[in-house]
Amino acid sequence: MTMHTRSLGTTGPQVSALGLGCMGMSALYGEADRAESIATIHAALEAGVTLLDTGDFYAMGHNEMLIGEALRTAPTARREQALLSVKFGALRDADGNWNGYDGRPAAVKNFAAYSLQRLGVDHIDVYRIARVDPDVPIEETVGAIAELVEKGYVRHIGLSEAGADTIRRAAATAPISDLQIEYSLISRGIEERILPTTRELGIAVTAYGVLSRGLISGHFRADRQLSPTDFRAHSPRFQGENLQHNLALVEALRKIAEGKGVSVAQIAIAWVLSRGEDIVPLIGARTRERLAEALGALEVTLDPADLAAIEEAVPAGAAAGARYPEAQMAHLDSER
Repeated sequence: MTMHTRSLGTTGPQVSALGLGCMGMSALYGEADRAESIATIHAALEAGVTLLDTGDFYAMGHNEMLIGEALRTAPTARREQALLSVKFGALRDADGNWNGYDGRPAAVKNFAAYSLQRLGVDHIDVYRIARVDPDVPIEETVGAIAELVEKGYVRHIGLSEAGADTIRRAAATAPISDLQIEYSLISRGIEERILPTTRELGIAVTAYGVLSRGLISGHFRADRQLSPTDFRAHSPRFQGENLQHNLALVEALRKIAEGKGVSVAQIAIAWVLSRGEDIVPLIGARTRERLAEALGALEVTLDPADLAAIEEAVPAGAAAGARYPEAQMAHLDSER
């Protein structure tokens, strides 16, 4: 396996062609094994993965502390190669409820101070608000991160789930390295306005949900029982007829994957990799086994015939159900 690198835009760092999204190691997808999670982070670093993505609100700081522990116990050379991407701004309570987002400059600096402590580092490589705060101009939020850059606490400024107009305003305020946003075979909404905007401005995309939360991994079964704390138990794409429809798309994709001698997950990740050198897929592996499978996508080459077959099997807009429940979709600037 060869771990190629890609640039996070014209202003960002060089990172591995795949990044590791660590959210599932702490929250929203049921129970996770702490020891296995740390071993998976170590295995990712050993394989050449450099980009580790988290959020300060993932299990109320648990995920940041988990990554901090993994970095402390990793060999020095591996620890030093790690680049940390952190999202902030989501407001939660002790019951786990979501209470909006806070992008005020004072809050930005407060969130950053706590993240630095939990991660055990002296700087964050890419810092971004998780969702655009509709009550605070993006110029103020980005301006506050720019002040953290000036002080050395942050290296690069990112965005998350921002729409095309917001991206332009942010980029006019300070250099933006990348936009983190959902992008997969069944979530292609960015192709119309957002991706052309990021490319015009030299901003990269770190794509999360490349396997649509396991839905198009090839491993999800219709009879799987999900715990109430699992995000998918409430996700429209995992419900009833929507799920049956979406799993039929997976089976069509499986035929193509089997013809190439690869797994469904590998061909789905390879498709995202094929969309451009400015796109870095984040893989949400929680175990070393799933990590190894995902990394195998780097060896998959999709020729024009493969891409045409994939497009026919899973055309744009083919998925049934929105990518988030209705209440959460309302918070997405990228959907406006």
